[in-house]
Amino acid sequence: MSVLGRFPAGGPRGSWPAEEYAAQLRRRGRAATVVMDLDSDTFLVVEHRQDEAA
Repeated sequence: MSVLGRFPAGGPRGSWPAEEYAAQLRRRGRAATVVMDLDSDTFLVVEHRQDEAA
C-alpha cells in the first residue's frame, strides 16, 4: 500500500479534500481510496498495489 496524500481530519471540510483528491487520481486510472488513521487523526489517500493481498 502506498500513501499518496495526507489530510488533517480536523479541517472544516472533514474528509472532502481527501475524497476529492482520491477522485482525481481515480479519473487518471489510479486505484485510490480514503482511509482514516486514528492515531494521527488524518485522512490518508492510499493505493493498494496489485501484488498485495487484500
